Amino acid sequence: MLVSQCDKRALTETRRILDQFAERRGDRVWQTPITQAGLDTLRRLLRKSARKNTAVACHWLRGRDHAELLWIVGDSRRFNSNGSVPTNTTERDVLRSDDENDWLTGEDIRLLAGLAALFHDLGKACAAFQSRLRGKGSSIANIYRHEWVSLRLVQAFVGQDDDAGWLARLQDPAWMTTRAWETRLKTAQLRDGLDDAARISKPFAPGVLPPLAAAVCWLVLSHHRLPLPGVDVINFDRMKKGLNDLTSQWNQPFDKVAGKECKPYWQFPYGLPCDDRLWRERVASQAGELGKRLQPMAWLDEPYPMHLARLLLMLADHHFSSQNVKQSWKPGEEDNVAFANTLKDDPDRRFNQTLPEHLTGVMRHALGAARALPGLATGLASLGRHRILQQRSADARFRWQDKAFDLAGRMRDKALTQGAFIVNLASTGCGKTLANARIMYALANPATGMRCVFAMGLRTLTLQTGLAFRDKLKLDDGDLAIRVGGAPSRELFEHLADMAEARGSESSQPLLDTDGYVRYDGNPDHPLLQRLSHDPKFNALLAAPLLVCTIDHLTPATESTRGGRQIAPMLRLMSSDLVLDEPDDFSVEDMPALIRLVYWAGLLGSRVLISSATLPPALTQGLFDAYLEGRRQFQRHRGQPGQLLSVCCLWTDERETLTADCMDRSGFASAHAAFADRRAGWLSTQPGRRTAELLPLTGLPRNRQGLFPALATLLRDNALRLHALNHDIDPSSGKHVSIGLLRFANIDTIYPLAQELCRLGAPHGVRIHLCVYHSQYPLLLRSAIERRLDAALTRHDPAALFAQTDIRARLNGHAAGDHLFIVLGSPVTEVGRDHCYSWAIAEPSSMRSLIQLAGRVRRHWPAPFDTLNLLILQQNIKSWLDPDRPAYSRPGFETAKEFRLVTPDLNALLTEDEYRRIDARPRLLARPALRPHHSLVDLEHARLDAEINGNALKTVAVSRAGSPGHSRLCAASCWQIAHAMLQAGLQRVQPFRKNDYAEECELVLLPDEEEQNVRLIRQVEDDRTHQKNELRSDYLLHRISDQDLFRGPGIGAWGNENYLDELAALAGELDMSPEACARRFGHVALKFDPDNHQGWLFHPALGFCQKR
Repeated sequence: MLVSQCDKRALTETRRILDQFAERRGDRVWQTPITQAGLDTLRRLLRKSARKNTAVACHWLRGRDHAELLWIVGDSRRFNSNGSVPTNTTERDVLRSDDENDWLTGEDIRLLAGLAALFHDLGKACAAFQSRLRGKGSSIANIYRHEWVSLRLVQAFVGQDDDAGWLARLQDPAWMTTRAWETRLKTAQLRDGLDDAARISKPFAPGVLPPLAAAVCWLVLSHHRLPLPGVDVINFDRMKKGLNDLTSQWNQPFDKVAGKECKPYWQFPYGLPCDDRLWRERVASQAGELGKRLQPMAWLDEPYPMHLARLLLMLADHHFSSQNVKQSWKPGEEDNVAFANTLKDDPDRRFNQTLPEHLTGVMRHALGAARALPGLATGLASLGRHRILQQRSADARFRWQDKAFDLAGRMRDKALTQGAFIVNLASTGCGKTLANARIMYALANPATGMRCVFAMGLRTLTLQTGLAFRDKLKLDDGDLAIRVGGAPSRELFEHLADMAEARGSESSQPLLDTDGYVRYDGNPDHPLLQRLSHDPKFNALLAAPLLVCTIDHLTPATESTRGGRQIAPMLRLMSSDLVLDEPDDFSVEDMPALIRLVYWAGLLGSRVLISSATLPPALTQGLFDAYLEGRRQFQRHRGQPGQLLSVCCLWTDERETLTADCMDRSGFASAHAAFADRRAGWLSTQPGRRTAELLPLTGLPRNRQGLFPALATLLRDNALRLHALNHDIDPSSGKHVSIGLLRFANIDTIYPLAQELCRLGAPHGVRIHLCVYHSQYPLLLRSAIERRLDAALTRHDPAALFAQTDIRARLNGHAAGDHLFIVLGSPVTEVGRDHCYSWAIAEPSSMRSLIQLAGRVRRHWPAPFDTLNLLILQQNIKSWLDPDRPAYSRPGFETAKEFRLVTPDLNALLTEDEYRRIDARPRLLARPALRPHHSLVDLEHARLDAEINGNALKTVAVSRAGSPGHSRLCAASCWQIAHAMLQAGLQRVQPFRKNDYAEECELVLLPDEEEQNVRLIRQVEDDRTHQKNELRSDYLLHRISDQDLFRGPGIGAWGNENYLDELAALAGELDMSPEACARRFGHVALKFDPDNHQGWLFHPALGFCQKR
């Protein structure tokens, strides 16, 4: 039964849709029997056409006296929690809900953004900018950016006044003339390059500007990019000085510039916007309102209002600058008018907006966006009643989720005002993903519903996790958005999904990973979002109740120091809770960015859940400390004034659940240590599923030429040994079958090892099916690999493997009695993918890596198992070839000096108890006295503590930038150092996803004219036009033939046998030419060493590897 409470045009539209699916039972009621697929289609159509006056409730009639509310599309306030319609309504504000606005400084934020908007581009009135806009300026870079000129104009106007004084003068017409402002600028001697006093004038130094003026000047200066200290070395001491030392060199140093080159930046031939009546009126209005609200507050010490005001200013500037406005000047007046910009994508560069109308337009949009912000979290769509998240677990293994759900529900009211920080330490295979969703659902306000972001650590996981998440929770496409991938990724994903549906396949998982696509089928045109932006991708990211994305798509909230990329993730964090899945999977170098993200989540009011079975105490503590400090700032400006800071904390695993209110870091540390200690004790009593041994490399050559043939023999022989102990028997043929993993740290090791395994082959009676899996494949081939592995390694039912077409064909195609399906892969194999291997051999990188890898062995089979199924190389390949270099780094935690291990031998670095039966215990607790030079486990704890909390070893005191300092920069510096987040220094020295190589090359594999071979195309960006040019580069492609690769007996590729065959098949299915298909799906971005110009080796079964 469907009930419509729509009105106006929404009623007409919903009637049109509902009449196609159901019969009317009244003017606003429809009833029909319908399939689930039909109901999903109906809901999707209603969502697509929803307006602000749409309100449709769907009830499932389950018996004579029982109806269950399934969903509501549109305005849920027109129904109660059971879907009933009110008997009567009133427009009187009986509950006085408007009086409960908890934005203590919301009006200040609005006014700050408005006044800064009126000043932000004043510097564009200078002769230098106007000449450039007219195509007459110098071709050299700006000596002074227009933001700096704007700042100097405001600074000169303020002079020595307090905030009340300069705000009053803004309302005095006598002061609001171009001549008055130019005179102030000259008298104050702030014209950089012309006035000697300007060289030492630092606008943010103590006492130079009053608090409100300093805040406005920072907003003006930072509206395009955060200021960066104009020094080569950024260390702790430099960051502490921060804004205080900022000079005209902030953009780029110009030490020796002639005065005549500087003059155009301080001349205003077309006047300033002061000559415009409307601009003066707007300035006077904003200044008057601010003057009435003056309070003794050091605004630059308050990151919450400052960054929200900056967000509003940037959002308004981006929006209004993209608008083509009606010409407001008469033809021929162009030479007498100051302009702000030209028409977008206009080859003639015609003028668009005059400077005054640009400033007033940006102000108008900033004020409108500010009015929309308080309703953002409650006004957007949310996930309300949801049976899957509410229902109890039928399986005893998952009943721990019910306890966590209940406890989270009991702390809901407190968490609403105090914030929440949740730690999920449950083991692999215990249903953490569903548990996380249920916990956040229980925390959500039932009246407003759940809005949450689920952020993953690896880009390749997002579509897979998002679709699996959607299916597991029975979510509609309008409830969940998946943020990943560009257009080629989207098209290939949708095609594979359609093909899988046609085949009835269970493996229609999304598998591709590029940037720029939001998969969301709901309505992104929410009226509230229309007041913020007209970009559909931007709005889709915010509109969905649940968002699954990579952490890469959220970190711009703090890491984007220029442009507007931080706006969408900031707004999403403001309106959603946050789940971080496997945050400990990041490299040590990425930890500062992760800490900054959690600090930002606390600052913006989110509640945070971190989820991993291997969370170390230093990381857990660092994330809580960041959240606590962010929450402290949030509560200064939101909620009840003077409310005590006490974060609601919850710990859970498959054994127990615990809550505590934590007011400081020591309280959290004590509670977490007690919970982790009990968990470690419990894990020690559990029967194991993995038994490991160390595999010595004794006798192997220590040079690359001799090592890999010998290593291939060692690995093959031990793979046969593990296969004999861990195989399954095919019920049809009696053949022995196992799927094993050979995990190695670097592609430079994987590639030659794969070649040697193929040359070596298998003994008589054995067939090896080899799949090489890493990141350096064209999109098309990587998709094929991941689909194949997802199908084969989903093994909840062990017998299902033998029914798969691909596996069956390979078993029937070879008479051998033993079949080894071997995945030779990089670290992408060890985290996130729900794969179950029979056995594994691993090159060690870190204890974390070994624990995660062990979690993939017998992952889907919970029964105890005490047979050897995991071998660990006694030391890694890097140290075997070069004993003088740090062994366990990139990936790993070892460094050349401070954290250098005394030996690479795991027999000395791990105790037998730590490697024999691998579980999470070594990561959960740090020993009281760490020996980081002698223990792989202690190394991880010590390095994390140093990088996150700044607790360095006593032997060396070095800043992160490598220069001596009394204190070191660490991840916690973002909240420990005042004003750290008002500048871009930390993002410069602690970058996120720092590349090991200096360059990345974009390649495309295209078929030749006869479609019998491939040619290599390099895509190179032109520095001037920024267009991508194509360079044919066949000389850089070193193809490996099948004859050269598969020399050994009894071995073959497990998939990806031929690139052109895969391309032709996909092109035929998509009705595209092979070349067009290759341009879309034959793309690969390769990181490479710029000192090596020999090109790349390539085979479709091996991917790419730089030739050495």
